[in-house]
Amino acid sequence: MVKQTAGRNELGQFAPEFARLNDDVLFGEVWNRESQLSARDRCIVTVTALMSKGLLDSSLQYHIANAKKEGVTAQEMAEILTHAAFYAGWPNAWAAFRMAKEVYEHD
Repeated sequence: MVKQTAGRNELGQFAPEFARLNDDVLFGEVWNRESQLSARDRCIVTVTALMSKGLLDSSLQYHIANAKKEGVTAQEMAEILTHAAFYAGWPNAWAAFRMAKEVYEHD
């Protein structure tokens, strides 16, 4: 298990409780309940959720890269984004595809 520190690094001084919840609860506890849902599946859900909310920033790029790290292939990512496009919006899919293409081009 990798210890998440992004919350503390980015917001620790300004919002220490939010940073703790991000690092210790979300990434430390929820993401590590692999007997309920694998990290790979959590990555797929997270990418889809971020895309559907229109959160097309570095957090989506991070989670696409994390999905790749957890074994989601480029072909699978393309299928995930294509499927989600019909529910989350075509413009959101375009933006997500651009990020995914960039992430998967760097092997």
